Amino acid sequence: MARIKKAVVLLVLIFVIGSIGGGIYMLNFALTPTNRGKNEPSSLLDMYKRYPFITGWMANLKKTSALKDTFIYNDQGIKLHAYFVQAPRPTRKTAVIVHGYTDNAIRMMHIGYLYQHDMGYNILLPDLQYHGRSGGKAIQMGWKDRLDVERWINVARAIFGGKADSTTIVVHGISMGAATTMCVSGDKLPSNVKCFVEDCGYTSVWDEFSGEIKNQFGLPEFPILYSANMLCDLYYKWSFCEASPLKQIKKCTKPMLFIHGDKDTFVPVSMVFPLYNAKPGTKELWICHGAVHARSYLVNRKEYTFRVKKFTQEYM
Repeated sequence: MARIKKAVVLLVLIFVIGSIGGGIYMLNFALTPTNRGKNEPSSLLDMYKRYPFITGWMANLKKTSALKDTFIYNDQGIKLHAYFVQAPRPTRKTAVIVHGYTDNAIRMMHIGYLYQHDMGYNILLPDLQYHGRSGGKAIQMGWKDRLDVERWINVARAIFGGKADSTTIVVHGISMGAATTMCVSGDKLPSNVKCFVEDCGYTSVWDEFSGEIKNQFGLPEFPILYSANMLCDLYYKWSFCEASPLKQIKKCTKPMLFIHGDKDTFVPVSMVFPLYNAKPGTKELWICHGAVHARSYLVNRKEYTFRVKKFTQEYM
């Protein structure tokens, strides 16, 4: 009997140690990965290859010193960076454009082109924590990022507008940036924030990580995801379940356009339907045929531009 008890204790210890070790590995793998978003020159080259039509536009912005950047600090003292560009002609319309996981502001310049070049908006493109030129010890998966974006919304007034009511704002995010956008939408916001565009965002961090741990490692949620969730709460003061665009969007009172590619498997297209259904009030949904994750604009630039322009002009 004593041997059996010792064996049981040993197995429990092995299980606990393995769970914690697996949780640490997963947390580091997910929130502190090797980050292509920290390499701006490489990001710019990738963008020119994928979206060659922005090359001349970007060259002109640099030549005329129209592409500017700025830094602020958030409530935790983390230094945050963003690029911004004035509209071609004076306007009160501004797009705050939010990038995805391991991306950066440069990797959202195609959406910047849409708003600044095609639609005549001011544009502000933040680098989220642990991306681009911003600080931060880890990726925040849109949850704490929402607070930083809300600070950038207030900064946009000073950059582009002056008085609070002289700058109207649309927040447009892709992938993790879309999750950030939806998390922003559920908070109390200034009245000059008029609408949102979310492109291929996930329902919650738990749901996204649950899918990835199965797809990439062939593992169930228990015990590693539970362990990683506990460790995230301990290290970074937020949990995977707490970081829920689905919960936030239920509180959203402003119009939102939902976009998702029907070939998306990284953030499955099935996620957009509960998000859309949970959103009260004014909303629209466009499923882009043939688009994988975060590639709806690439696959159908004309329709994407038309949908965004038509939607935003009603509220901006």
